[in-house]
Amino acid sequence: MKNVVEISSVDMHTGGEPVRIVTAGYPEISGDTILAKRRYVHENLDHLRQFLMLEPRGHYDMYGVILVEPDLDEADMAVLFMHNEGYSTMCGHAVIALGRYAVDREIVETRNPETAVNIQCPCGLVTAYVERDNGGGSRVRFESVPAFGFALDKIVETNDYGPVTVDIGYGGAFYAFVAADQFGLDVRQSRVRDLVDAATAVTEAVKCQVSLHHPDDNDLAFLYGTILTDGRDAYSSDPTANACVFADAQVDRSPTGSGVTARIALQHRRGLIQLGRERIFESVVGSRFTGRAVSETRCGDFRAVTVEVAGVAHYTGESTFRLEDGDDLGRGFIVR
Repeated sequence: MKNVVEISSVDMHTGGEPVRIVTAGYPEISGDTILAKRRYVHENLDHLRQFLMLEPRGHYDMYGVILVEPDLDEADMAVLFMHNEGYSTMCGHAVIALGRYAVDREIVETRNPETAVNIQCPCGLVTAYVERDNGGGSRVRFESVPAFGFALDKIVETNDYGPVTVDIGYGGAFYAFVAADQFGLDVRQSRVRDLVDAATAVTEAVKCQVSLHHPDDNDLAFLYGTILTDGRDAYSSDPTANACVFADAQVDRSPTGSGVTARIALQHRRGLIQLGRERIFESVVGSRFTGRAVSETRCGDFRAVTVEVAGVAHYTGESTFRLEDGDDLGRGFIVR
């Protein structure tokens, strides 16, 4: 029987969050810049995102990476990120996995004690540093694009919860941040369904009531999701918890690399954390990333910081996915 689609991948996870890296089978992706390539896949190849991310090959919370040709000379590789709704501009957990993948696949020359991998993301160039693997997976840290606090103590009106106070931060993508206790919730103990409902209400309100902008490109000016926190923003050596709900109510199993980046930027703007002070961030499944602001910079008119986030990625398998003629369900679907 004729196969009309055949795509291969390497699958990994970082802190429990999946990363499906496409290794073969994708058509040529046009565009002079990485943001143009992002627009191209959205307009011309979105059926392949659905094929890989949704059932029966994926699931509602699947996450994926497409390797593309970089347009920056200093980039070792370039990537597009995809999920249940579309295409992100940054993904920290995927960058951590890609750093290890690039070293293991010898895309870059290995160095000791760590190997630098320059990864061009839609938000800009991100450098991952991969430690030598001594068993159990390599620790990978990455330095972000300039991250900044966009708005502090912004009040938005939600349909189900009334007025809610949010901060909005950028860490390669924009997020709204809300202390979960505003909803009577606890990010470590409440039902995930309740966290999703509250975060989704905030996302919908911010999208309607707050106009975002980014100095570099209008394609970066969209709200990716809402992160509920335990409210512990002042520096502490104890872990602080994140529950990230992004795209179409997708729940991040990891602490969210770009979310940690944005949260550190907000904490630094408030004067709650100094440069170099490392914090531990915990996810809904208990996995952990570390994060710290490493330098001050600017992004247009915004005072910004570069942030270092670190975690560990593991392999879960390799696959070749096929779509046969006449298999309409195999094109991808969601059951909610």
